[in-house]
Amino acid sequence: MKKLFSTHWKSSKQPRKKRKYQYNAPLHIKHKFLGSHLSKELIKKYGKRSIPVRKGDTVKILVGQFKGKIGKIEKVFVKKTRVWIDGADRTKRDGSKSFYPIHPSNLIITELNLSDERRKRILDRKNGTPIKKQSAKKLADKKKGN
Repeated sequence: MKKLFSTHWKSSKQPRKKRKYQYNAPLHIKHKFLGSHLSKELIKKYGKRSIPVRKGDTVKILVGQFKGKIGKIEKVFVKKTRVWIDGADRTKRDGSKSFYPIHPSNLIITELNLSDERRKRILDRKNGTPIKKQSAKKLADKKKGN
């Protein structure tokens, strides 16, 4: 039986092996391919250049037929490494509209969705600000609103 994925493909110089690495990568590694640059203001604020995109982030499209459009991310396809953005849709022949899938490398994040505590902690950790260690129970209580 052939191996479907190997980390050795990552270090190869051959484009076919690099493509194979990206195509056959498991989802926890494909998540890292969803990285997108932050705007200049966000780079100064968080001290980080890029972060994986997430539903609810506001982004600006830099490349393609929707260049210059700003919209919120509606859906993220980790498996296909594509993103659906509100405002980037095409009209089909029957008149209905469908989202146009865009690669995250062609985007710049202008506003982050910080509704998730985990994502906030990641940004704080990378910025170098101290983090209060909280137990899982305290985090669960916060979510419940107690």
